[in-house]
Amino acid sequence: MPESALNATRICLTPTRNEAWVIQRFAKAAKLWADHLIVADQGSTDGTPDQIRGLDGVQVVLNDSALFDELHRQRLLIEHARRIPGKRVLIALDADEALSANCLASKEWGSISEAAPGTVLRFRWVNILPGFENAWVPKDRTLFGFIDDGTAHTGQRIHNHRVPWPEGAPVLDLEDIVVLHFQYVAWDRMVSKQRWYQTWEYMNHLQGQPLQIFRQYSHMHGGWDETEIQPIRPEWLEGYARAGVDFRTLKSEEVTWWDKEVLQLLRQHGPKHFRKLAIWDKDWSALASTLGMNGVDVRDPRSVWERAAHRLLGSTQNRRADWDVRVLEAVLRKTGW
Repeated sequence: MPESALNATRICLTPTRNEAWVIQRFAKAAKLWADHLIVADQGSTDGTPDQIRGLDGVQVVLNDSALFDELHRQRLLIEHARRIPGKRVLIALDADEALSANCLASKEWGSISEAAPGTVLRFRWVNILPGFENAWVPKDRTLFGFIDDGTAHTGQRIHNHRVPWPEGAPVLDLEDIVVLHFQYVAWDRMVSKQRWYQTWEYMNHLQGQPLQIFRQYSHMHGGWDETEIQPIRPEWLEGYARAGVDFRTLKSEEVTWWDKEVLQLLRQHGPKHFRKLAIWDKDWSALASTLGMNGVDVRDPRSVWERAAHRLLGSTQNRRADWDVRVLEAVLRKTGW
């Protein structure tokens, strides 16, 4: 590690819930660059905290919120990080993410360490696709880090910035070090997550706007700009492979907690309540049977028109700016979408 990077304490902040499929690899990768790893676990039932509790430099704290609340968990993580004295570099990663392995020797660590308190750190977000040959890399960089100055963290319950972003704050954009995201390599798990997000948005924010929900949570189906699909650079992963961290063999659990929660919502509110959401690619009746919920009616309740609407939206996901698609969406909105 460059000497200049030792001037500040590097702290990785991570929320978890049922991340046993990846947490050991994540923690091992994070500890190669982080002085401290703080994990806030929210009710995991798969042993996630037990897999990392007791590791050197790893602190597991309890997120006892009964609700999904990104702001709460971010504040909890930041609060614990601020108990560590000295200059703090906060880098917020999910359990299915890692800094690229070339960070271990990058000169950019020096730039990060020397940045003034209050500086925000933005990285390119490299979403690795199945096969580990290509990645979706959005054009705009994403906020993942903050040189802590004690600024209060504010925001909203969902899709919130992970760390403070003070108004007018200086920005350090990183080029060499990127954030790797492994969500898409476990494709079925990712789709399960997007189904759950749809139901959460519908119940909490966007009831009556299934069209907007579809567009937002079907981005992986033809919604990416071809120029944003880039080959994976070997140096992003090679250092981890040498350290014995194998991200290439990640395998999801058979039944995700997201699907279990969606199934409970279907039981509680009835399938018809969610008929305009694109969650019916899952055989919920089969899942209910697998989980011992016999006699529960969670069959696909969609009408012929609703099924057709979902097919039309799916086939137009990558050309939403076209006039005929805009007309289609206008018609759908007038009919309750």
